[in-house]
Amino acid sequence: MTTDAPEAWQRWHEQRAEKVSAPYGPLALVATHWIEDHPDGRLPDIPGTWVADGDGVVLTAAEADGLTVDGRPFAGGVRLAADLGPEAGPRVALAEKRLVVLVREGVWGVRVYDPGSEARRAFKGIEATAYDPRWSVPGRFTPYDGTRTVRVGNADGRERGLALAGELAFALAGRELTLQVAQQGDGPLWAVFADATSGDTSFRFRFLHPPAPDAEGRTTVDFNRAQLPPCAFADHFLCPFPPPGNTLDVAVEAGERTLT
Repeated sequence: MTTDAPEAWQRWHEQRAEKVSAPYGPLALVATHWIEDHPDGRLPDIPGTWVADGDGVVLTAAEADGLTVDGRPFAGGVRLAADLGPEAGPRVALAEKRLVVLVREGVWGVRVYDPGSEARRAFKGIEATAYDPRWSVPGRFTPYDGTRTVRVGNADGRERGLALAGELAFALAGRELTLQVAQQGDGPLWAVFADATSGDTSFRFRFLHPPAPDAEGRTTVDFNRAQLPPCAFADHFLCPFPPPGNTLDVAVEAGERTLT
């Protein structure tokens, strides 16, 4: 444990507030439209016609619709793949709004980010508990024999697959605990968890991103950096709920708790 851990946590906390309140951060998301729900291709409050076609989306629009593609006024048709870059930089825009193409389990959609959103204007900050070293503990990651996919509910009311890479074991508040976690490649772990504070003194569930484990599976489980999920900032995110076994029966009085 380094002596500057509280200062590092404070910087992390401040950067989190800056990130979520950025012009195209989570607070700016005002809609997620699934194309299959609109067979005529007309999405609410979005000009043009949007049609899912295999591995992409075909957008057709007139110049009077006011859309831009790649920064230029657009008229005609264009095939769009899913936007993989930052939310501020998708190919399609409508004035200051950004229209992000996404796909989930073969279902195509369009997200609308508006820097003038009511949520962004009303944002005052993230309530978080001050750093406490007791909530940062050693952990050990044990990978599964191959990825396991479980079906979990999502914040938008639909059920989707959540790919899990292994189990993270640690001791907390005198208890031996585990979380099922995801991992992309050799990068950081990702846990969706709830605890005894969830839905009471903290949001109904939270995210945790432990560092990538070393060759022996060792990492740090730091609940001081437990994060609110994106759906805490906007109702239009999908956010998977905790998978079975990831609801801890201890009160994690640490990390981000709710919006102020």
